[in-house]
Amino acid sequence: MTEQFFKEAKEELQKSLVKKGHPFRYFTLATTGVESIARLRTVVLRQITSDFKLIFYTDKRSKKVTHIKENSNASLLFYHPKLMLQLKIEGTATIVTNQKVIKTYWSGIQPNSRKDYITQQAPGSTIKDPSTVDYLDEENHFCMVEIEPFKVEYLKLKRPNHLRLRFSKNQDNWEGEFLVP
Repeated sequence: MTEQFFKEAKEELQKSLVKKGHPFRYFTLATTGVESIARLRTVVLRQITSDFKLIFYTDKRSKKVTHIKENSNASLLFYHPKLMLQLKIEGTATIVTNQKVIKTYWSGIQPNSRKDYITQQAPGSTIKDPSTVDYLDEENHFCMVEIEPFKVEYLKLKRPNHLRLRFSKNQDNWEGEFLVP
């Protein structure tokens, strides 16, 4: 009885990869490093693998990469205002290290978007003037992060009753249960 809602969640996530302006394209990522404070930021969903791993890109010098190395647990938050659908995903984050895979994805990034991964200084570094950011010619700091979900919480705000479900991964299967909204 819960399968249709899990299917809808996955379909909406997939749509965000191809439908311009889909609200699930940008999501909030939360990580926690050794300092034990959650850090939130918006990232771009780049791919969903056939086994339901979610991939985004970042600069390998970013704080989120440090956090993932310190604590691989991550939370993702998606919200679709027209559907009034919220997805909260908890999972394990992994830094992709396969250089062949990284080179393949890097070659697919538009030249103007590559600037996000070729700054001379690390993201978050202090600068005096935003127009003086220096860029590297040959080197890049491109990094891919893969999230393997183990829990998905689905919340649909609707009348007369909101609908809330939790899906938990058990081995290779997803089990769903209804929750009080």
